[in-house]
Amino acid sequence: MRLKAIAAAVLVAGLGVVGVAIAAQEDGTHEARSALMKKVGGAAGAMAAIAKGEKPYDAEVVKASLMTIAETAKVFPDQFKPGTEKGDKAASPKIWEDHADFKARAAKLSDDADKLLAQLPADPAGVGAAMKALGANCGGCHEKFRIKTE
Repeated sequence: MRLKAIAAAVLVAGLGVVGVAIAAQEDGTHEARSALMKKVGGAAGAMAAIAKGEKPYDAEVVKASLMTIAETAKVFPDQFKPGTEKGDKAASPKIWEDHADFKARAAKLSDDADKLLAQLPADPAGVGAAMKALGANCGGCHEKFRIKTE
């Protein structure tokens, strides 16, 4: 069982390295942006499984997930440089219209994840509380800047 948890932590951490490499290769593309958001989604999913009791608490998985979220949030706004909005129907024009707020929201997500890393949640309930705090950041940004597809 411990081996599975270690493998999950390595996978989450590895996703961070691969995602940043993809973003560096495809700076500002829809694919690079999606890859970064999938990293965040994978990290959030790993933490949600712990918070819901679907997976046992594993500090290394929580740590790797929070690191992934913090690091991804730091680089994500850089994928929306001026001129990259052309031809991208998946990204909201509001991102470029209020880029300062977009960057500030990403910085807050990164800072909040860093704070949680400094005081790592110690059990599933703590992971759930961390998810709620981070989720508020994600939800606020998605509400303002994400195009609704449904």
